Amino acid sequence: MQNPKIILVLGDQLSRELAPLRELDPQQDVVLMAEVRDEATYVTHNRHKIALIFAAMRHFRDDLRAAGFKVHYFQYEDGVASLGEALQQVSAETDITEVVFCEPGEHRVSEHLDAVADEVGLELRWLPDDRFLCSLDAFRDWAEGRKQLRMEYFYRQMRRQHKLLLDEQGKPEGGKWNYDQQNRAGWRGKDAIPERPDIARDTLTEEVLDLVEREFPDNPGDLTRFNFAVTAAAAEEQLTFFIQHCLPKFGQYQDAMAEESPWLYHSLVSMYLNIGLLDPLAVCRAAEDAWREGQCDLAAAEGFIRQILGWREYVRGLYWLKMPDYAELNTLDATTPLPDWFWTADTDMQCLHKALQQSLDLGYGHHIQRLMVIGNFALLTGLDVKQVCDWYLAVYVDAFEWVELPNTLGMALHADGGIMASKPYAASGKYIKRQGDHCDHCRYRPDKMTGSDACPYNSLYWQFIDRHQEAFSDNGRMGLTLNNWQRKSADERQSILTWADKTRERLLG
Repeated sequence: MQNPKIILVLGDQLSRELAPLRELDPQQDVVLMAEVRDEATYVTHNRHKIALIFAAMRHFRDDLRAAGFKVHYFQYEDGVASLGEALQQVSAETDITEVVFCEPGEHRVSEHLDAVADEVGLELRWLPDDRFLCSLDAFRDWAEGRKQLRMEYFYRQMRRQHKLLLDEQGKPEGGKWNYDQQNRAGWRGKDAIPERPDIARDTLTEEVLDLVEREFPDNPGDLTRFNFAVTAAAAEEQLTFFIQHCLPKFGQYQDAMAEESPWLYHSLVSMYLNIGLLDPLAVCRAAEDAWREGQCDLAAAEGFIRQILGWREYVRGLYWLKMPDYAELNTLDATTPLPDWFWTADTDMQCLHKALQQSLDLGYGHHIQRLMVIGNFALLTGLDVKQVCDWYLAVYVDAFEWVELPNTLGMALHADGGIMASKPYAASGKYIKRQGDHCDHCRYRPDKMTGSDACPYNSLYWQFIDRHQEAFSDNGRMGLTLNNWQRKSADERQSILTWADKTRERLLG
């Protein structure tokens, strides 16, 4: 008989298929789970996020116990400060010194556990997180020797490896790998938006909501609108709803924004994938099956699968390949303090107000709101990279550093100098107008460059281009934009820059 072990299960690892649980001996091993203060407070997490994770953890605990496993569980009310403290307590009570755990998703957690082990004398043994479809070693092998780490080529390899949307000859269905060009329609209010079903709350979930309301009174998040699945079965029901009711128009409107709906046709399953309630390959297979059964077009299925099989796996691999130095990058020297109204949504820019308000209230924003509205504003105005990344990590329910940091620092802020994106995702008000109907409800006009009713994105966009001309001079994809700026007369450029200065002063102080 092997020596008994502590199996540490983190709050984003709530899967019965977790590697350490597969080797657990229920007769002698102890599962350790803990709701700890440090994890709940290292940023000002949205209350929806805290409630989702705590409720899902408690339901998972009960499932393990019902299956006959020994689970030592610390609730938040127990006052345990850190994972290290929880480990020390359990090891002292049981005399078990070997701790087996699945590799953490965040670099700081890995560092913390290593430090605790050295200090207390615990033997840590970590196992790869094979819930992901690309191991960290496999991603390093793919990245080795490449001058540019472009997601598209990684995605194609993953499609081949997992045989998704391939024909009998192993070629992409429809003859193309990527149908993104077909998935960029703006919202014009012509289609019916499916009504999202309410998710039943049991007593356990209600207890968690009361706890979070009491312990985190100043955090963002309107818990009266909490509507997340907290078990694997309930998460599967939400996936089924998406496949049946939303996927057919998901592709067409995945880049759209609408006044009347924060959800449109999006899946709302990223948070379940990221805490272990859904399996990513099964989710991709469900979308592929829907296309093969004629429930949606190929562009919709491919666009959805690309987000999971492509982007999700890619950003995780990039994060671990480049950390910890990646978190310190700031190639555009963006240091403007984050304005207080990012925490209140108190701005008269309608698109930004809507994106901020729903992010704060619901813990949700789809990728265009995060990238091309909030992120775009932060990029154009040079908001402090660390503060912006912490804000994104705090407000979104699905945010863990492995997925948030590359998407924010790399994609939204271009602070990594192009490791992730070949050009900055900067845009004027015209793009926002094209993708939705927010401009129809805004006091600003996207067709005006200067003046009191001019969309702030317009002058800020050209000020951003002017400010970083030298940095972008050798970027071929920025050549046309730089030439367009230089072709403007000196008087016109100065007028735009002067107005941009006034706009910055008014918005940022």
